[in-house]
Amino acid sequence: MNFVEKITCSEEETVDIATELAKAVKAPAIITLTGDLGAGKTVFSRGFARALGVQGPISSPTFTIVQEYDISEGTLYHMDLYRISSDEEAISFGIEEFLNDSSAVNLIEWPQRLEWLLPKTVIPVEISHVSEFQRKLRYPKIERMD
Repeated sequence: MNFVEKITCSEEETVDIATELAKAVKAPAIITLTGDLGAGKTVFSRGFARALGVQGPISSPTFTIVQEYDISEGTLYHMDLYRISSDEEAISFGIEEFLNDSSAVNLIEWPQRLEWLLPKTVIPVEISHVSEFQRKLRYPKIERMD
């Protein structure tokens, strides 16, 4: 897998990359977002969801674990696994159903909490701090999948 690394200097630039990636994926897809607290995962998620046509408020599902959004060709499941503390907890909220939905795009923050459950075909996006305003995004080069 060939990876792209880009430095962003604003939230808008991070959203642009998220938009580019969202336009390239097609369900079923699983995109994982890794990065420290405050790295920009939620900013990326917001841009990704908007590019898929989600209207209205988009927030991190830290307390609800999963937000479900209707998109033109199925469903976007935005998950935040930060508060998941056990495999049993993950199974109880139905993560396997979300991951196995063939009409869904899954966007997962903090995927390292349940790496054992994720297929090998995920699209990994890594976001890291470079400075107060700069972020480095590393993600696979993906051709548009029409």
